[in-house]
Amino acid sequence: MTVTEHLTPTAVGGELPPLQVSHRLDRLRAALADCGCDSLVVANLTNVRYLTGFTGSAGLLLVTQNEALLTTDGRYRTQSSEQIADSGAHVEVYIVDAEPDGEVLRRLLGSPGTIGLESETVSWSTQRRWAEELGADRLVPTTGVVAGLRLIKDIGEASRIRTACDIADRAFAEVRPRLGEGPTEIEFALELDARVRSLGADDLSFDTIVASGPNGAKPHHRPGDRRISEGDLVVCDFGALVDGYHSDMTRAVAVGDVGPERRKMLEVVLEAQNLGVLAVADGVPASEVDATCRQHIERAGLGETFVHSTGHGVGLDIHEDPRLSVRSTATLSAGFVVTVEPGVYVPGVGGVRIEDTVLVTEDGCDRLTLTPKDPVLI
Repeated sequence: MTVTEHLTPTAVGGELPPLQVSHRLDRLRAALADCGCDSLVVANLTNVRYLTGFTGSAGLLLVTQNEALLTTDGRYRTQSSEQIADSGAHVEVYIVDAEPDGEVLRRLLGSPGTIGLESETVSWSTQRRWAEELGADRLVPTTGVVAGLRLIKDIGEASRIRTACDIADRAFAEVRPRLGEGPTEIEFALELDARVRSLGADDLSFDTIVASGPNGAKPHHRPGDRRISEGDLVVCDFGALVDGYHSDMTRAVAVGDVGPERRKMLEVVLEAQNLGVLAVADGVPASEVDATCRQHIERAGLGETFVHSTGHGVGLDIHEDPRLSVRSTATLSAGFVVTVEPGVYVPGVGGVRIEDTVLVTEDGCDRLTLTPKDPVLI
């Protein structure tokens, strides 16, 4: 399969192609040597889902060179078997009533070599108990092993993210005119959320942000009872969830004449965001995309008001690797899905953030978010 074929999902609205789960455990096994372990205990449930197709709220996955064992409880007896069979992954399911890691420990006691634990998920108390059972010298902390596999989206993953973006685009287009009718922030957020669901999303990607007037200066403002009125800038940040995959978009809308200071904020962020999207391509350092946006905002005299990084990966988690930030050491590759979302925030005045979700390609990127960026409410 060529990279181009790999990145071309079916048209939105058609049947989604299947997720390519069956080969993921083999890819993980090939990566174990690089992290200094012979087996890996996967405790992060999103990683468990990625590797097996299992979506339950409780489970532990053991992966060795010769086997894969999923332990979960009786609530998921039927679901786990069905989902793993559908995924094509070769995983044994073991149902337990208590101590879900007991069977994993028993298997590991009889296996040779070092054991990797996901350091970002396993608690200190769990690590200590496992060290007593297995020996501390056998345990190896790992970081980002499965996350590294998740970076490049296959055709099924890209299609689900594209579909989620399409739902968000359509929902916003239908609800956006309501901003001129004087709703409260929470009223508009609820209408937008309801439209996302009615258009086919399984759920929201995260709690919708609607921040009007001075509230826009708070990047993660929770919608409240402030009524949107003439002269407001309104920041709307939301997403749709489709079969486990997220979308993420932000638009800043000007309700009437917002005055010269706010117009400048809109223009600067819009230009910075467009430059950032144009900077995205295979082989480009993630920090370079951040620098492109940040330098434009700094040249406009608003550098101190850009208080967060430029973007992040999107997939089974709404925030995942890679980070598009000053400190990022990642390099973008074809198949990554990332956001580009510069913003400026001036206390007492308001804020502007514009965000697209994009799919990195060999010669640039494919914009998955298609909502127009014209901020003027018509």
